[in-house]
Amino acid sequence: MKQRELQELRNSSPEELSLKVRDLKGELFNLRFQLATGQLENPMRIKQVKKSIAQIKTVIREAELKALQQ
Repeated sequence: MKQRELQELRNSSPEELSLKVRDLKGELFNLRFQLATGQLENPMRIKQVKKSIAQIKTVIREAELKALQQ
């Protein structure tokens, strides 16, 4: 993700971020299913989705830690 996109994530609510993670996990499941059946056109998409999930979870954790410090 680009810096601008990460900043938008940091400004999002925790509920929106959780929904985004859930959607990406669903997409990851579908991509893995396509990989197993030999229908996946872009195998690098799996890596991109996994990275996006990790970045969003990091933003969620940053917000949790920030809330604890206050």
